[in-house]
Amino acid sequence: MGVAAEAVKMARELGATVAGFVPAKSLKNSPSARSAGPPGFRAGTGSIMVLGLYHDPEHPEMDWWEEGASTPGDRMLQQIAEALRKWLKEVHRIDARVLPYQVHDGGIYLKDAAVMAGLGFIGRNNLVIVPGSGASIRFRALWVDLEVPKPRAGRRPAFCEECPAPCQTKCPMHAFVDGRYHRAECLKRIDVNKKTATGERRPLDHCRVCELVCPSGRDG
Repeated sequence: MGVAAEAVKMARELGATVAGFVPAKSLKNSPSARSAGPPGFRAGTGSIMVLGLYHDPEHPEMDWWEEGASTPGDRMLQQIAEALRKWLKEVHRIDARVLPYQVHDGGIYLKDAAVMAGLGFIGRNNLVIVPGSGASIRFRALWVDLEVPKPRAGRRPAFCEECPAPCQTKCPMHAFVDGRYHRAECLKRIDVNKKTATGERRPLDHCRVCELVCPSGRDG
């Protein structure tokens, strides 16, 4: 078993739902990089290890954001990533670096990386849909000083094209008014939530309608 395959196995043992690798240089020309600008982290060598964690809709608290503390689910991913970093160094003498979540803080476009690592595909809800988990999954990543081959990216299956798209029709912000995702409209809801929570020490529950109405992944 190669180091990359061993690392994926270890990630799952540590609690990750899925994990995969993509050459770091491949992300320089990813779809989001072309449309929104280069990612905060750029490397011409090594690879990006993407970790995904299923967020059970029956436990919405995993996705509740707290000021200065991220979300419980994200903290779990950070712990898994840090454990992997230490394991790679101690067992294989390979350097790794846990990347920030936000692109402007030095992170990468996680959805692009997840798709390019072969973990899933972008659905009509503009979310990564992972077989077996659907759209209810969150990602974090590490840069690893390890060269890997470029995997085959996942292709959007026919069911997404044939789906009546409740993700688009039920969006309370009408962010899919013309069938395409409009980030500005989505962010308006987030801004409203943040203003509502100002001055209160409580978790912030963002809108997840486009995720929760998606029928993918419900059969296991």
